[in-house]
Amino acid sequence: MNIWTIGFTKTTAERFFETLRNSGTRRLVDIRLNNVSQLAGFAKKQDLSYFLKTICGIEYEHLPILAPTAEMLDAYRKRLMSWAEYEQQFLTLMSERHIESVIPFEVLADSCLLCSEDRPARCHRRLVAEYLAQHWGGIEIQHLT
Repeated sequence: MNIWTIGFTKTTAERFFETLRNSGTRRLVDIRLNNVSQLAGFAKKQDLSYFLKTICGIEYEHLPILAPTAEMLDAYRKRLMSWAEYEQQFLTLMSERHIESVIPFEVLADSCLLCSEDRPARCHRRLVAEYLAQHWGGIEIQHLT
């Protein structure tokens, strides 16, 4: 099974949708806590769902269970916690939520996890993909951005 990841900041809509279309993904799984902000540009929930279907023939699904809590995200953004602390808290949160049991394998098979960060190194989409790969096995992760 493949899981791709992608972020939308620091890229154009053209590059974003062409990258997705050429990846082979069949579904984009939005794992952002807030997906309706004006700051999201072309990646706002309603627009994104339409663009994905029309431009790429890709399904859209929002799974906030794979997002950090608002408190956790706020503390990290305000630099009240380090990346290492954020990462540990988020891994604990995924474990407490039992995402490996709650999210059906089929939903994420050949899907792409979306978040806003332009790179996966310090983004929870990487943590989600790695966590599931560890628990489910047989997953190949590819970061598109």
